[in-house]
Amino acid sequence: MELKRKTSGTHMNVNQYKETVYLTFPLLEQLEMVRHLFSTRIGGVSKGIYESMNLSYSRGDEKEAVDENFRRIAEIFDTTPDKIVCSKQTHTTNVRIVSEKDCGKGVIYPQDYDDVDGLITNESGILLCTFYADCVPLYFVDTKNKVIGLAHSGWRGTVNKMGEVMLKKMHDVYKTEPEDVYAAIGPSICQECYEVGSEVADVFQKSFPKQWQKIIKDGRQEGKYQLDLWEANRIVLLNAGILESHLEVTDLCTCCNSKVLFSHRASNGKRGNLAAFMELRKS
Repeated sequence: MELKRKTSGTHMNVNQYKETVYLTFPLLEQLEMVRHLFSTRIGGVSKGIYESMNLSYSRGDEKEAVDENFRRIAEIFDTTPDKIVCSKQTHTTNVRIVSEKDCGKGVIYPQDYDDVDGLITNESGILLCTFYADCVPLYFVDTKNKVIGLAHSGWRGTVNKMGEVMLKKMHDVYKTEPEDVYAAIGPSICQECYEVGSEVADVFQKSFPKQWQKIIKDGRQEGKYQLDLWEANRIVLLNAGILESHLEVTDLCTCCNSKVLFSHRASNGKRGNLAAFMELRKS
């Protein structure tokens, strides 16, 4: 499997379990209290534009194929799909506290919630799951209080500082302090591939008044700009109190690697979904 990697960022590890290929962060792998991964397109059973590890029920794929794909991912964690809890993303900064009663929602059972782009829990044995095809996955591990979180942060989530919202929610509910948190910014679209209009660039300039020049540069044509969601989320997390030594940023762009990772831009919307997963191990 060939991957185009960025010279900046953390060299993500490529792993394989049976047919399924997945990615992990070295920093988070060192933490014995959690298991995590970011999926690739490789090792599932979906066909056509969804080939092959599609993890979305809502994009037109066969339910039986997606069921099997989730089963294969769950097996990597030595668990079953009825332990997975999925987000229901609408580009908000809403965060849900997840407990055992939520297990299976989004895979085995229908979800009784909506507008949820972040999930947090302090209960072991629950496999959190959030979805992507260019937007930014954010991973959080509070090593002191044994709390984990996953968040979906597209441009709307990023400009509204989803990472900061997650840390505040973890603090309010579990007394999490940012300096105890290890975090990662996962595979998503890179600045070179992410062209936006002035309406998006303008809101980032307002949201990041002192640092917007680090995240926005002129595009290839007038009135267009290249947006760096990785740097924007890095700034948000560092400003919220995450230690630089506790933060890893991906070196993999979904759009640059669209044969291996689903990309909305590269496929013109004809695609499946990738997913981030994380579980607090049972002690």
